[in-house]
Amino acid sequence: MINYDLKKIRAIVFDVDGVLSAGTVAMDAKGEPIRTMNIKDGYAIQLAEKLGLKIAIMTGGRNEEIRLRYEYLGVKDVLLNCSVKIRHWKGFTDKYGLKDEEIIYVGDDIPDYEVMRRAGCSCCPKDACSDIREIATYVSDTEGGYGVARDVIEQVLRAQGKWKMEGKAFGW
Repeated sequence: MINYDLKKIRAIVFDVDGVLSAGTVAMDAKGEPIRTMNIKDGYAIQLAEKLGLKIAIMTGGRNEEIRLRYEYLGVKDVLLNCSVKIRHWKGFTDKYGLKDEEIIYVGDDIPDYEVMRRAGCSCCPKDACSDIREIATYVSDTEGGYGVARDVIEQVLRAQGKWKMEGKAFGW
């Protein structure tokens, strides 16, 4: 269980590689990564958006396929090519009037370190690097790409009394 007051969470920001996709990727003939995405993560992401929780993607990846996938799920803030993620943090928080303590950041490696230190609650998959596990408020029992987003989102929505509410959970 996440040891944080999840009732005050208004947004969750996710890294992609190693969090929403597994830590290894196949490459296509052009050298572009081919990522897999977890369907249960996808369900939880679209449900969270429908229920008013702000979901954002902040990744160093540049592939437009990432944007297409998460926009399809209702995510409005898909920030690609964020190699230094802390530079994009204030723009995101200001856009929605968010305080750091109202945000969960989920990352797995050194590029996530600064924003994880800034977010009110930081989470990571169990296979995150040791530096990230050391600073995380919560380490999921799940590896990156295998349901970390579902784990975190479900805990937040349950704590807020929104999980399976008003029939919105039954359908995409």
